[in-house]
Amino acid sequence: MKDAPNQDEKQDQSKSTIVDKIQQLGQSSVPQPADSNIHVLPVIGQVEGHVQLPSQNKTTKYEHLIPQLIAIEQNPKIEGLVVLLNTVGGDVEAGLAISEMIASLSKPAVSIVLGGGHSIGVPIAVSADYSFIVETATMTIHPIRMTGLVIGVPQTFEYMDKMQDRVVNFVTRHSNIEEEKFKELMFAKGNLTRDIGTNVVGQQAVDHGLIDAVGGVKEAMEKLTEMIQKNKGSENQVIQ
Repeated sequence: MKDAPNQDEKQDQSKSTIVDKIQQLGQSSVPQPADSNIHVLPVIGQVEGHVQLPSQNKTTKYEHLIPQLIAIEQNPKIEGLVVLLNTVGGDVEAGLAISEMIASLSKPAVSIVLGGGHSIGVPIAVSADYSFIVETATMTIHPIRMTGLVIGVPQTFEYMDKMQDRVVNFVTRHSNIEEEKFKELMFAKGNLTRDIGTNVVGQQAVDHGLIDAVGGVKEAMEKLTEMIQKNKGSENQVIQ
C-alpha cells in the first residue's frame, strides 16, 4: 500500500508544474478553458512534410495534425473547428493533405488568417467552410517551387505543372476567386521584389474572393456558433 504524498512532496510537484509552465508558455499561471464543443487547431511556422526541418524552425507537422482531425471527426463532443493560421507555407503535398482533410470534415469549420497565410497556407485557409482574415494579415500567392537536386528533363517540369494545377483547382473550388484571377495573382511580376507572385493584405484577400470576410476571433466564434446551430437543426429534421 502506497503512502500518501507528504507536504514536501506536494510542494515539489507544485514547483515542478510551475517550472514546466514557465518553460513552455513563459508564465506561471495559465487560464484554463471551459469545457468547449469547439476545437482549436493552430497551423504555425512552416508546414513540415516528408523531410524533417532543423530544430530551430517553428513547424507544424502534418503527422500530428492528421490524427487530430480524425479524432475531431469521431468525437461527438466536438461540434466545430477553428483553424488558426500564421504560416509561411511549406511542403505542398502535406499542406494539400491537411486542406483536404479539413474540407472533408462533416462538422463545420472556420479559419482565421493571423499574421500570415502564405504559399501552401492559402489552400489550408480556404479549406474551412468559412474563412476570416484580420486586417493586418498577409497572404502570398506564388508558383510552386522545388529545392534540392532537380533532374532537368521535360517530365520534371510537367510534374511541377500538374502539382501547381492541384493547388489552383483546390483553391478555386473552395473559395470565390476565379481561376484566371488566381493565376494572374500567382504569376504577377513586380509585386514581390526579385520574385513572381502577389502579396494580398486583409481586405484585398476578401475583394479578390479568396477569403470570405475580414474578422478576428469574435467574428469567427460567432460564425461557427451559428453554423453549429444550423448543423444541429438539419440533423434533427425528420425525413419521411
